[in-house]
Amino acid sequence: MTSKTSPEDPSEKGKEIRPQPGPQELFLSSPADIIVYGGSAGSGKSFVLLLEPLRHKDVKGFTSTIFRRTYPQITNEGGLWDTSMEIYPHVGGIPRESDVRWKFPSGNSIKFAHLEHEKSKLEYQGSQICYIAFDELTHFSEGQFFYLLSRNRSTCGVQPYVRATCNPDPDSWVAEFISWWIDQETGLAIPERSGVVRYFVRHLDNIYWADSKDELWDKVHDMIPEDDFHPQSFTFIAAKLDDNPALTKVDPGYRGRLMALPLVERERLLGGNWKIRHTAGTMFRTGWFKFIDRSEIPVLSLNEYEPDIYYLSNEHRKVRGKMRKVRVWDTAATEPSPENKDPDWTAGVLMGELEGRFYIIDLVHVQKSPGDVEDTMEATADLDGKTVEIGMEIEPGSAGKREAERFKRTIFSGYTFHPEHSSGDKVTRAKPFSSAVQHGLVYIVRAPWNNEYLSDLINFPNPKYHDDCVDASSAAHNYLTRKGPKKTKGLSSLVRTR
Repeated sequence: MTSKTSPEDPSEKGKEIRPQPGPQELFLSSPADIIVYGGSAGSGKSFVLLLEPLRHKDVKGFTSTIFRRTYPQITNEGGLWDTSMEIYPHVGGIPRESDVRWKFPSGNSIKFAHLEHEKSKLEYQGSQICYIAFDELTHFSEGQFFYLLSRNRSTCGVQPYVRATCNPDPDSWVAEFISWWIDQETGLAIPERSGVVRYFVRHLDNIYWADSKDELWDKVHDMIPEDDFHPQSFTFIAAKLDDNPALTKVDPGYRGRLMALPLVERERLLGGNWKIRHTAGTMFRTGWFKFIDRSEIPVLSLNEYEPDIYYLSNEHRKVRGKMRKVRVWDTAATEPSPENKDPDWTAGVLMGELEGRFYIIDLVHVQKSPGDVEDTMEATADLDGKTVEIGMEIEPGSAGKREAERFKRTIFSGYTFHPEHSSGDKVTRAKPFSSAVQHGLVYIVRAPWNNEYLSDLINFPNPKYHDDCVDASSAAHNYLTRKGPKKTKGLSSLVRTR
């Protein structure tokens, strides 16, 4: 597709916008009623989703809506709206940001919309949409998808159709829906099946598949009256980052950023794996940690006239810097009893950060009553000293606020105390810390508590094991990362000063 732009932008005159050979061309040429495209990040998913409706932009009465689950996902930097700005102006599109819609000279428009809540689908009752697109289909519920499918209607002469993109999610309904196209042992797309069209019909919440309409009718004719038999054609087209050289050319570092992800996310977003899940050993492995003696921890110079100075072991040069430390508590207040022989633990992880490296310096790990837990926390704060900040996750609501205020006035009086509400599930909160561990940025001080600490981490997220050390470590890492490291020029190998 070629289009001339306005005279104000002569460098863009006659710009050609076209799909790249491979999966993108297959996506735009497939006759299937419904296509799901993707499998890996950076494969040009949003581009083809936006390009598709332009073929009918001049057809009178053609309607199209592109959905994301939430509104910010449409307007975020680099999202759908930004990508559309690189395409639609070249074919006469005029943006209307007030209602996130593009208008074209023919009078047709391409609308962006969101379905944040399950009930949001009902807002489209009675709608007639010829082209329906879902960006990141795994974010939508099965109910939302099939309800909108009932709105996929047209009187403009164009056969109604649906297009969708997604990244792998083994726990999504989409994983089961496209299972014929995926190797169920490896979790990877089967190359020879990519783009192969099959037929399905949905009856009483059950989905029946076949390679042809006739074969499908033979399967369901005893269950479905012939007048109600309306099969739809479907295919899944697998695509990877390598299928999008336009991106790797302008952003050669993108692959490196995907490689830096934790194992599970890397396998999904770079490898296109639909089966890999967070299980014991996928988020933390003993071999990923680095172990050091306490004497190897970077410490302050002992020279009282030169505070905050370290010495490099290789050149013995002075460099300024200061390790920031925080001890984060994941609290429980139950002692073992005959009724509950293994209750939750209270974990207090002391973590330091210097130049983007993280040090697990100490662990307090106890099963005690509420009063004893608070005594332990108070005694630990006294031993750590007031240069160590204190963090603790509190329950949402007024009860959590009251508890935080009480701690500020009592056991943590005079200390820098940061009570915070946790957000997201445990696995999501642990991902940044897992990535730091996997990339060799986390050091553990050798100590008697190492085994119990590592046991928590390497068995996460197995529900049979405790996760208090994981929660405390993730929160400490998040806190130190969020505050941002103090930059120290030339810092490399550090030793205790003499």
